[in-house]
Amino acid sequence: MPVERPMPAKPAPAGGPIPAANPAPVGGAAPYRLTLAPGEQPETDLEVKRSHFLARAERADDEDAARSFIARIRSRHPDARHHCSAFIVPQPGASPASLASPGSPAIERSSDDGEPSGTAGQPILEVLRGSGLTGAAVVVTRYFGGTLLGTGGLVRAYSEAASQALAAAARVSISERALWEVRVPVARAGRLEAELRAAGSADGALAVEGTSWGASDAVILLSTSVGAPSPDELIASLTAGSARPAPAGTRLVESPL
Repeated sequence: MPVERPMPAKPAPAGGPIPAANPAPVGGAAPYRLTLAPGEQPETDLEVKRSHFLARAERADDEDAARSFIARIRSRHPDARHHCSAFIVPQPGASPASLASPGSPAIERSSDDGEPSGTAGQPILEVLRGSGLTGAAVVVTRYFGGTLLGTGGLVRAYSEAASQALAAAARVSISERALWEVRVPVARAGRLEAELRAAGSADGALAVEGTSWGASDAVILLSTSVGAPSPDELIASLTAGSARPAPAGTRLVESPL
């Protein structure tokens, strides 16, 4: 039998526009992709003709994480008739560079979970695609209110519920940055670190990640946007040519949006 859900004590969060799919990356980093911030995101509640559509989005870096999230939401609402979902996650074994690329191959899945075919999972997936997010899952739990919504009504309701959940969720950009090590005498390291921080504070294209201190030498770890010029010229000017940056690999950086 259909399950009725009482009217919530507080009004549901208002739906809002989903943030732009391609905001400018932080610090000039490129390439970059968008995903959700780690941790639990807000739940939204859309009421349509006494049916309630509870929606929540979550970060999912692989298919197992997405399916675990869906199962967790299902267990929270065992009396609901439908837990419709969609997710877009990176391909297994993706390289760090591809994880930072918005055009990298991804796995897409959706489920109508008992709703008429194409009326729930696919609309949620289309909203996810339009958001520009990768590594994200959305679940919309429906409590039936006694009135049939029809095919068009279901598509609109699940689309709007997914949009509300994504609009409420916190986002991050993931970018790949090149790492550089600069070895200098301990006596000069503090001043050089301060000068490098000042040089990179304007646009974030260069950042000081940290300094390792030894008995006689210190190693300053820098990062720059992938594809940006080497900081060799800057280091040479600050040290009168006595130090040079050495490549030290890359890393992924998450920046709040």
